[in-house]
Amino acid sequence: MDSGCSKHMRGSKIQFLSLEELKGGNVSFENEKKGEIIGVGKDIVIDGPLATTKKNAEGVDVPKTRANCTAEELKKWEKNAKAKKWLVCGLGLDEYNRIQSCTTIKKIWDTLEVAYEGTPQVKRSRGTLLYSQYDNFTMKEGETIQEMYTRFTTLINELKSLGRIILEEDKVEKILTRVLPVT
Repeated sequence: MDSGCSKHMRGSKIQFLSLEELKGGNVSFENEKKGEIIGVGKDIVIDGPLATTKKNAEGVDVPKTRANCTAEELKKWEKNAKAKKWLVCGLGLDEYNRIQSCTTIKKIWDTLEVAYEGTPQVKRSRGTLLYSQYDNFTMKEGETIQEMYTRFTTLINELKSLGRIILEEDKVEKILTRVLPVT
């Protein structure tokens, strides 16, 4: 007999904010099917950082239950949880330590962006420095053309990542007239 507990069961681990794994145990449903119990956890919709509220009879904000959520709200929670899972899986220990207290994928992304690209002021300063390096770029003594071109391309890509685009004809002119040694 289903005691109503199945309303709290979830078909995917991604729908839990946290999950304490349990070994063994089954649950029986009224249609005589059985399911394996894999753990007990907090529901991402009700307990998670994106939980939405509604006003109760007294006008107080209370968390919405899963049954009161719109399909759009449920989709938003699931997308956030999936994105967080995939992003966190690709992080090393240092990066994970930076973001472990972030509750949404947006906060994680913003934290990593500042850590690796800096604040807007740092980006501007870095862009100015890189553009100066581009402006003064020359071939080093003893450097092969391939090594020089690799260094040049790296500099161009860094400038591009900061939003500073160098036109193709300017790059060609730079290489042909100011970088390559005169023979």
